[in-house]
Order: sequence, then C-alpha cells, then structure tokens
Amino acid sequence: MLDTFTARYQAISSRDSRFDGRFYTAVSSTGIYCRPSCPARTPKPENVSFYGTAAAAQAAGFRACKRCRPEASPGSPDWDIRADLVGRALRLIADGVVDEGGIGALARRLAVSERHLHRQMVGEVGTGPLALARMRRAQTARMLLEATDLPVTQIAFAAGYSSVRQFNDSMMEAFGCAPRELRRRHRPAGPGADGEGDIVLRLQHRRPYADGPLVAFLAARAIGGVEEVTTDEDGRVAYRRSLRLPRRTGIATITPHPDSGFATLRLRLEDLRDLTAAVQRCRRLFDLDADPQGVDDALGGDPLLGPLVAARPGLRVPGHVDGFELAVRAVLGQQVTVKGARTLAERLVRKLGCPLAAPDGTLTHMFPSAEQVAADDLDGIGLTTARAKALRGISQAVADGAVVLDPGADREETERGLLALPGIGPWTASYIAMRALGDPDAIPVSDLGIRQAVASLGADGDAKAVARQAEQWRPWRAYAAMHLWTHLSAPAAATKDTNQDQNQDQSQDRDQGRDQDAARPLASS
Repeated sequence: MLDTFTARYQAISSRDSRFDGRFYTAVSSTGIYCRPSCPARTPKPENVSFYGTAAAAQAAGFRACKRCRPEASPGSPDWDIRADLVGRALRLIADGVVDEGGIGALARRLAVSERHLHRQMVGEVGTGPLALARMRRAQTARMLLEATDLPVTQIAFAAGYSSVRQFNDSMMEAFGCAPRELRRRHRPAGPGADGEGDIVLRLQHRRPYADGPLVAFLAARAIGGVEEVTTDEDGRVAYRRSLRLPRRTGIATITPHPDSGFATLRLRLEDLRDLTAAVQRCRRLFDLDADPQGVDDALGGDPLLGPLVAARPGLRVPGHVDGFELAVRAVLGQQVTVKGARTLAERLVRKLGCPLAAPDGTLTHMFPSAEQVAADDLDGIGLTTARAKALRGISQAVADGAVVLDPGADREETERGLLALPGIGPWTASYIAMRALGDPDAIPVSDLGIRQAVASLGADGDAKAVARQAEQWRPWRAYAAMHLWTHLSAPAAATKDTNQDQNQDQSQDRDQGRDQDAARPLASS
C-alpha cells in the first residue's frame, strides 16, 4: 500500500504511526523531513517528497524535524524480509561495520566492489552507504548528548568523529543546530538514575506489542550468570544480560512499556563507542523494528492461526545479541528439554565463560567465544561424544569465518554451511536462522512443539503436512512458529501427557543420519 505517492500522502494526512520508519516525508517549503505521524500541519502535496531512509532525506538537503524526531523512528521491517545485497548492507551498516572498517570493509564482507555497492544502494535506498553511516553516527551522538552529561568533546570521539569540527558540522547538517544547543533543549538528568554512570534510552517500537510471551520465552531459557529476568517493586519485568561488543563488554537491562510504545534500555558500557552496536543488538533481541500490523493482517486471516493472532496481537519473535551464542544453545537444545539445555549452557559458561571485571548482581560472566569452545575438550559438561563433536564443529566454523551468524549474513549460504557440519540438521539450521539471522520466514517445521500445537488446533500434525500448511504463512513463518509455541505453552492448551518444556524446543534432527548419537536424548532429559 506504500508504492504510490497517493498512498503515502494519505498515510501522512491521517498521521498513521504504523508507517514511522518505513518512509520519510520531506517538505521543500520548510527544508525539513518528518515521520508520517508528525503532528505538524500536513503540507501541500506539491511541496512533498518521500524518501526511504532518513539518510536519503538528509543527503537531499533536508534536516530532521525537531518536533517528531524522525531519525529516532523504529527501523523499517521491509529490509528484514529481504535477503538481497541491499538488505544485508543496511543491516551491516546498522551494526557498525562501516565505522569499524570503512566502506571497503563493508564491500568485502558482501563480496562486491565499492562502486557496485554504492550504485545498488543509491538505486534502492536513495543514498550510498557512507551517508547512511554518517546518519548513524549523528544518531549516536544525539543519544549521548541527551542521555548523559559527558563533555561534548568526549561524545564527539565516542560517536566516531575524527574531530570536534567534523562533529559540529555533522550535527548542524542533520539537526539544524549545534551539539550544545541540542543538549540545552534536552538536558540530561544526570549520569544514570542510580548514579553509576548508566546510559538510559527509550527504544521506540510499533504497537501493538505483546511483551509477555517474549519475556516468558527468554526467562525460561535464561542462563545463570549471563542473563536474568527480574521484577521491580512496581511490578515491571526487566530482562538483563551481559554483552560482548565490538570493543569491550557491557550490561544491558531492557524493560518493555508496550502501552507507551517504547522499551527502556539501561546500558553500562566499558567503551562508549559500543553504544550503537549495543542498542542495535537489543532492538533485535526484542524485535522492536517489526511491523506487527502487517504480520497480524497476514496471519490473522489464516483459519488455523487467526484465533491465536486475535488472542495475542503484536506477538514478536525473540532475536539474539550474539549469533554464535544462539547457535551453541540450539545445539545444546537438541533432544533435551528447555531446562536441560539451560543446565548444559550454564555448565559451559562456568567452564569456559570469562568472568566480568565488575559483576552486576547475578550477572557474573560473558558467554564463551567461538575460539574458546572450539579449543576445549568439553569434558565435564554432560555432552555425548556426538554432541560435543557438533559443538566443536560449529565453533570452529564460526571462528574460521566459514559460517557467519549475524543479520548481515547471506541466509542461504549460511544454511548450506550449517547443514554441512556434523550434527547439524534442518531443525537446528532453521532455529538459528529464525533467531540469530533475524529471518522472519524461517520455521523449524519438524519441531515437535509446532506439530503438537497444530494437532491441538484440529489440523494434521505430521511434519510434511505442517510444512505444506506453513507455505500459506510466508513471509512471516517465524511469527507463526511463535504463535504456535505460545499457544502450546498456555495453560488451556496443556494436556496430561504433554511436557511443556519438551514441546517448545525439542529438536527433530533425527532425519540427518550423520550421527546416531545426535538422535538420542541425553540422560538429563
């Protein structure tokens, strides 16, 4: 519905917040650009131009509206669906690849020339990768100006600028005012509410947002020492965990406020230059850039899923902050209960995890790296020989770069690489694609929980029948899986002979035929 000027103009006329972040409105008579829901008076059609990204609007000479702050909109879900060159490039830019290694590093990661990449991005997005990276840098600087009382000079270098002059020029271009003026309008309350230097941000999302099932999903799988779910005295539930970031480490605390359209993120970082990477990973973890209305409209008309969508509008798919960690957890979850997999992961953390320099409550460790797991014999954890071999195999592949597990990866290439490894079958590969790669169309169709949920709804629960049924759920099959898992774990759906832990996460890698031990459950299950 957004393919025509008329449709977009109708969206801004009705101030429809569903389209915030999906396109931007630039007004030639004022020289500013806004989000579709901006409360300002609707401009005349002849003065309006539309852009796919904030960076494209800025590159065309427009500055951000000070009233609606379009640069802070949720990200566009359209690029998450796409697995092409431009979609991958946008996800990598958001992850900070350009800031770390420049446009050359981005082009090498995508195996194309810089010229070809620039041409493709200008054609699809309206601007090149450098302009997108500059906008990302300006957003980081603005977050630091408004959320901390750090000196402006320190913020400039933390955001990635090479000089204060470059910083000032960039902020004038993006926001139409100097950094100190931005700070005067949004004076921070101090260095964190607890006085310990935390950075507190609001991460916006589209509504509705069903936070309960997502937090319950994460809580059931929380690894002691690495993550936890807490409840404060006001009854607000928060998810906390340690983060491995490009430069150093950090602690993140995420508290959803679904009725208000945002989640509060509290960050404690060892290196402020990791701010944007930490924010982006937390957004992926809580699926804050999703288009809930689009997903619900697509799945709500399905006879099988319709009642589930109506019961839980805005259900999200939990992502992850570390693709390798998610892959390890997927392997550990093969043929065991959720509780059993969590126990194995905690043993792995105690054996190989790096202690935090300053423990934060129950958070004491970082999850081990791929290099650490690949080099260890994995004795004393409780793994079968085949499962330990699978774990070392995927760890070595990630450490060597043979398998890439981040949202910028080529999804088809990654799946082929995973399936070539010993002990990795279709269930594991699909689960990794669903949560680590952020593929909204990935679904482990052979999952026992999904099959039992389908059967409980009166349909054929055979794996092949479920696979045929799932074709009708494209391109949102990951969301369909979450609806089915959530339905099965609800008290009304539980049956006398059904173990809920087994239903949600039990692997069906029996069909791979490479390792007989991979098909047998561990004793702890």
